[in-house]
Amino acid sequence: MKITFYGHASLGIEVNDVHILVDPFISANPKASHINIDELKADYILVTHAHQDHIVDVEAIAKRTNAVVVSNYEIATYYQNKGLEAHPMNHGGQWDFEFGTVKYVNAIHTSSFPDGSYGGQPGGFVIEGEHKNIYIAGDTALTYDMQLIPLKTNLDLAILPIGDNFTMGIDDAITASDFVACDKVLGYHFDTFGYIEINHEEAKRKFFDSDKDLMLLEIGESIEL
Repeated sequence: MKITFYGHASLGIEVNDVHILVDPFISANPKASHINIDELKADYILVTHAHQDHIVDVEAIAKRTNAVVVSNYEIATYYQNKGLEAHPMNHGGQWDFEFGTVKYVNAIHTSSFPDGSYGGQPGGFVIEGEHKNIYIAGDTALTYDMQLIPLKTNLDLAILPIGDNFTMGIDDAITASDFVACDKVLGYHFDTFGYIEINHEEAKRKFFDSDKDLMLLEIGESIEL
């Protein structure tokens, strides 16, 4: 499993030649100006919620690639009404895709489209695929519901928001990693704009002092699990 960071909360995941994008907000992110969305491959696009900084490139990429949009019922329906292929889910439900099993789990946040229309309830994804299991938290506060995840899934990586203000910050993300029983964390949703800028060295030190590993990738950088 290969995971690429495309800035903010945007990710690329490759599992056995299947290409998955998560929350593509790339073309409108000045920090990701070197990433060309017309060159990205996508068989599936996972969307955690409807805020602009998570969906801005969904339609363009899905139209070009015929990717399946996977999200909550409201978001999936929104894109189906635009003529795109979508797979609707809801909290607690899971589905076996060609790349592995996806479960849509709780997140505490808000969710509305840029035009103000209802975007359903926000969520995160637990993906079990290629003998590697990951948790993509989406935009969320720290929640006790995270403790349900390790009851079923042994995680190899937790992808957690760390920018604070709109989501968890560093300290709550450390607690979240305890809740999901995963000490290997990829941080995201940080530095894109002023409200969520962080001190990288301080963040890494706090995780290290808690016997955890925090990875902060450069935009376009990848890791292999």
